[in-house]
Amino acid sequence: MTSSTAQVPPGGGRASQPEHLGHVIFITAAAAMGGFLFGYDSSVINGAVVAIRDRFDVGSSALAQVIAAALIGCALGAATAGRLADRIGRIRCMQIAAVLFTASAIGSALPFALWDLALWRVVGGFGIGMASVIGPAYIAEVSPPAYRGRLASFQQAAIVIGIAVSQLVNWGILNLADGDQRGDLAGLEAWQWMLGVMVVPAALYGLLSFAIPESPRFLISVGRTAEAKKVLTEVEGTGIDARVAEIDHAMRSEHKSTFKDLLGGRFGLLPIVWIGIGLSVFQQLVGINVIFYYSSSLWQSVGIDPSASFLYSFETSVVNIIGTVIAMVFVDRLGRKPLALIGSVGMALSLGTAAWAFSFTTGTGDDVTLPHTQGIVALVAANLFVLFFALSWGVVVWVLLGEMFPGRIRAAALGVAAAAQWVANWLITVSFPTLADWNLSGAYVIYTVFAVLSIPFILKWVPETKGKALEEMG
Repeated sequence: MTSSTAQVPPGGGRASQPEHLGHVIFITAAAAMGGFLFGYDSSVINGAVVAIRDRFDVGSSALAQVIAAALIGCALGAATAGRLADRIGRIRCMQIAAVLFTASAIGSALPFALWDLALWRVVGGFGIGMASVIGPAYIAEVSPPAYRGRLASFQQAAIVIGIAVSQLVNWGILNLADGDQRGDLAGLEAWQWMLGVMVVPAALYGLLSFAIPESPRFLISVGRTAEAKKVLTEVEGTGIDARVAEIDHAMRSEHKSTFKDLLGGRFGLLPIVWIGIGLSVFQQLVGINVIFYYSSSLWQSVGIDPSASFLYSFETSVVNIIGTVIAMVFVDRLGRKPLALIGSVGMALSLGTAAWAFSFTTGTGDDVTLPHTQGIVALVAANLFVLFFALSWGVVVWVLLGEMFPGRIRAAALGVAAAAQWVANWLITVSFPTLADWNLSGAYVIYTVFAVLSIPFILKWVPETKGKALEEMG
C-alpha cells in the first residue's frame, strides 16, 4: 500500500511541507524527553560511582551490579510498554514513565542501604524502558514520512544531550563540594544531589506529555477518528481523509500484536524480529556505554586527576552531540544503511586503535597509568569512536526500530528489540569492570570484533526504510 505522503523528491525533501512543521518538531521533542531521561540516568551515575563505593564499602563487582540494576528495570519496562501502549495509549505510558522516574530520583538520592539504591534504580529503569519503546514508536507515528528519519533522530539527540547535561550538572555539584563526591551540601552528600537533581527532567517530561496529542494511529484504533483527523491535519497538512482511510484499512487488516505473532521462521522468531534484535544488540556490544558509565573512572585509571576527568567526560559528550547532529542532517539524505556502514567502519578502526593504546597500561586495579603518547592516542580514539557511533548507530538504530516492523507486529516487535538492547547494555555494563581488571586492552579488542561483525550484518540483513510510509512496511 502506498501513501501519497510518501512521495519524496530527489534529495530527501518533500513536495509539500506540513503547514505546522514547527508544531511537529515540538511534539517530537517533547516525546523525545524520554530519551533525555535515558541519557541523563546513564551518565549521572558516572559522577557518583567513587562515592557510592566508599559510602557502602563495596568492590567493583557489587558496584557494577548497582550501576547496572537500572538496566534490569529497563528491559522489563521495554518488554511491557508495547502492549500497554496499545491498551491505554502512548501518552498515558509516557506519564506513567515520568512518575516512575520521579520516584526513582528521590529514592536514589536518599538510600539507606545499597540494596535500597539498587531497587530505586530498577524502578527508574522500568520507566526509562517504557519511554525507550514509546518514544520511537510515537515519533514514527506522528512524523511525515519525508521527515521521519530526522524527527526520529530527536530520540538519540535527546539521549546525548541528557548525557552532556548530567555531566555538566555533576561537574558543577562537584565544584560546590570542593571536588569531593562525598562533600556536604545542605545536609546531603554531593553524590546524593547528583542523583536527586534527576527529579527536574522527570517532572518536565511528565508536564510535556500533557501538551502533546495522542498518536493518530492509536486514536483511529479506538474509534476516535475526529481527533485523529485533527492531529493528522497538524502534522501532515493535506489529504487527511485519504490518510485516515489508509491507516484505518491497514489497522483493520491487522490485530493487536502479541509475542505469538513474532513466532515463525527457522529460528523461532520472524526474520525481521531477529534483525531488530541484532540491531539493538550490536548497538550495545560495541561498548558505547562503557564510555559514559565509567568515563571519569576510566580516565582517572590512566593517570588523569578527578576534576580533569569530569571535563574529559563532558568533552566526549560534546563530540557525541556533534555526531548526532551530523546524523540528523544525513539520515534522510543518505539513508539508514549507508550511515550505519560508515559508522561501523569508523568504530572498528577507532576501537582497534584504543585497544592498541591501552595495551601499554602499567599497574593493576585502580592504580594503572598510560605513557603520555598512548594516553593521547587513547583519548583521541575514544572521541573518534563516540563520533562515529553518534553519526551512525546511535541514531540509525532508533530510527529503524520505529520504522522497520510491519504494522501487525510493530508494538510487540519493538518491545522485544528494545528489551534485547537493555539486556545487552546490562551485559556490557556489568562485565566491563571485570574485563578491565583482567585486561583493559583485551576489553577493547572484544568491542572491536563486534564493530567489525556489524558490517556484514548491515550488508546482508538490514532493510532500507528511507522515504517509506509506515503502512508500506510489510
